[in-house]
Amino acid sequence: MADENTIETPDVAGDIGGDAGETQGRRGRGRGGNREGGEGRGRGRGNRDDRRGGKQEEDDGIIEKLVHINRVSKTVKGGKRFGFAALVVVGDGQGRVGFGHGKAREVPEAITKATASARKKMIRVPLKEGRTLHHDGNGRFGAGKVTLRTAPAGTGIIAGGPMRAVFESLGVADVVTKSVGTSNPYNMIRATFDALADQTSPKSVAQRRGKKVADLLGRGGASAAEAEADAAAIVE
Repeated sequence: MADENTIETPDVAGDIGGDAGETQGRRGRGRGGNREGGEGRGRGRGNRDDRRGGKQEEDDGIIEKLVHINRVSKTVKGGKRFGFAALVVVGDGQGRVGFGHGKAREVPEAITKATASARKKMIRVPLKEGRTLHHDGNGRFGAGKVTLRTAPAGTGIIAGGPMRAVFESLGVADVVTKSVGTSNPYNMIRATFDALADQTSPKSVAQRRGKKVADLLGRGGASAAEAEADAAAIVE
């Protein structure tokens, strides 16, 4: 019996040690598995976010352009408190455009607020042949004055800074602009939108006056056939 006890005791201890080792091994693998699972879940969340972002861009196709970020600071007891203001222009590239600004303690939040505000205030601008304006226009806000001129194909966007962002988001490919009186991006964009708000198309003018588009286009000395062809080519 003593021999049996002597023989069994190491076996039991070995079994216990083996079980403990396996348990520790399983725990170690479990922790590793949890970490791997956590990484897997992290990757899954990233994939879901990517899918949401892709779906949003696919659904609305809105172009977002950050025009300006202004940082302000307020001196308080204990140091300085910073804030940020963002100016954003959005558009669908097919005749709709808007702008907005937002303020927050952090830059991403300010941009998000500005983008949401711009999406709510989008306006539609009629485009000639889908690439340029129908006619010249002037806009003004405060001391800033802008001039917009239609341009032939191949001209490109002749505009600076904030105004370029507006026309790129709008979908204009050919335009010539000039801004005088101010370099403030807020005032320049407001003056640009003032000029775009006055844009009209021959189709809208004809409907307002109760006439045909060909009648309006034929008054400049063009023949009836040319006027009909030009009227048929007008989309907006």
